[in-house]
Amino acid sequence: MSILEVDGLAHSFADKQLYQNAAFRLNKEDHMGVIGQNGAGKSTLIKIITGQELPDEGSIKWQKGVKIGYLDQYAQNAHELTVFAFLKSAFANLYRISAAQAKCYEEYAKTMNDELLEKAGRYQEQLEAGSFYEIETRIAQVMTGLGIDAIGKERQVDQCSGGQRSKIILAKLLLEEPDVLLLDEPTNYLDTEHIEWLIGYLRDFSGSFMVISHDYNFLEQITNTIIDVAFGKITKYTGSFSAAVKQKEQKKEVQLKAYEKQQRQIEKDEAYIRKNKAGSRSTMAKSRQKRLDKLERVDPPSDALQAHFKFPYIELLSSATLVVEGLSVGYQAPLLEPVTFSLSHGEKVVLKGFNGVGKSTLIKSILGLIPTFGGSAKFVDAAEVNYFTQDLEWQNPDQTPLGIVQDVYPRLEAKTVRQRLARAGLSPANIMKPMRLLSGGEQTKVKLCILELKPSNFLIMDEPTNHLDEQTKNALRDALIAFPGNVLLVSHEEPFYEGWVDRIFDVESVRLNKN
Repeated sequence: MSILEVDGLAHSFADKQLYQNAAFRLNKEDHMGVIGQNGAGKSTLIKIITGQELPDEGSIKWQKGVKIGYLDQYAQNAHELTVFAFLKSAFANLYRISAAQAKCYEEYAKTMNDELLEKAGRYQEQLEAGSFYEIETRIAQVMTGLGIDAIGKERQVDQCSGGQRSKIILAKLLLEEPDVLLLDEPTNYLDTEHIEWLIGYLRDFSGSFMVISHDYNFLEQITNTIIDVAFGKITKYTGSFSAAVKQKEQKKEVQLKAYEKQQRQIEKDEAYIRKNKAGSRSTMAKSRQKRLDKLERVDPPSDALQAHFKFPYIELLSSATLVVEGLSVGYQAPLLEPVTFSLSHGEKVVLKGFNGVGKSTLIKSILGLIPTFGGSAKFVDAAEVNYFTQDLEWQNPDQTPLGIVQDVYPRLEAKTVRQRLARAGLSPANIMKPMRLLSGGEQTKVKLCILELKPSNFLIMDEPTNHLDEQTKNALRDALIAFPGNVLLVSHEEPFYEGWVDRIFDVESVRLNKN
């Protein structure tokens, strides 16, 4: 039975057609993964089916009475609440019932009206059916599973980082237990152990869900169907992610063979028409021309725009490039034990640990962007540092990628900037879109393009793979491997850095106040 039916969907922005006569069904048993390159229209699809955006054409039909949970829907309601109070609000209806029951008992004490006791009893049935007395246990389980207990339940949500807020919002969504979950990149701010917990939760989820993700290992473990958003079409495949990839390749191969066969026939007919359009066989030539005019052409398999990166290198002769001694980092109080380590020329190091442990804080302290509680961090004098921050924040979100890059490098000609942005994987249409309308992956490509324009010998990358599709991740990984200088990388994606980094520093091992 279909919970969601999408038919005849068409939607475009500027000169880019996201979908054309697209259709798919979300069935009750579907644990659906949504894949596609950055900018293909995956997040827009979720916004359309949740009514946040109107499509140019097509119909969106949800089954009546279905309860939908969308990852972003509570983002604006989290201000001034503690983490625990925010998560408790997932059960607001049960708390209202409990308050109504308490009022019945109060009134009964005054009036001794037995009807109030009967009413209180009905409320009790509703509370027991909703597992009201297990709420705090359920909250604690989800907090632990997603690593939120490390943030602290009394901390205000609006004082948390963007990644921490995303985890808290996800936790509330899971606690509400909707019929359908719509999750857009839920693993972006989760660490390995918390991703494993989420995998277990989604495997056991009794409802249906749609999950957008570029973490293909994650999708492989949670899905039984995949939709691929690409080149104006939405194609549904049954089975896991790996099964979908095989089906997609088979379909591409069949399409290529059909295209090549048709092209051979078209060339043969066109040659015949040219040779015989005048003369005794002109009638047959005209007949073949009519057949060609009516022919439904087979499109060749489309190839997506590929990203390519190369970080320019400045020669550095020193053997030691960064020395950190007894560095104590944090904000109101130290987060970590004093940190001591050093990097030699060309060394590539990963900082790992759960979100909130202090990886980004450590990097900002090393760069001198925030004050420290003691110790020192010193780069060699000839070091030229290039720093990638994970935040997608722009001073003017209405500015285009072209305008943003030109602001940073005003001497570059527009033609050169366009070429560099295209090399980073942005289409001509997206180069001229406002940043606020670009996907997270496309915005990340703009940031990487800016980094490519500055020669350096020390790259510091804070979660650069968040939002990126698999092809772009591979291109970035190849560029970091090829870079002759130092790389200091923060990443929760082990497959991204596995096999090419020299050392892994577990920041969690020097965290203060570990529970």
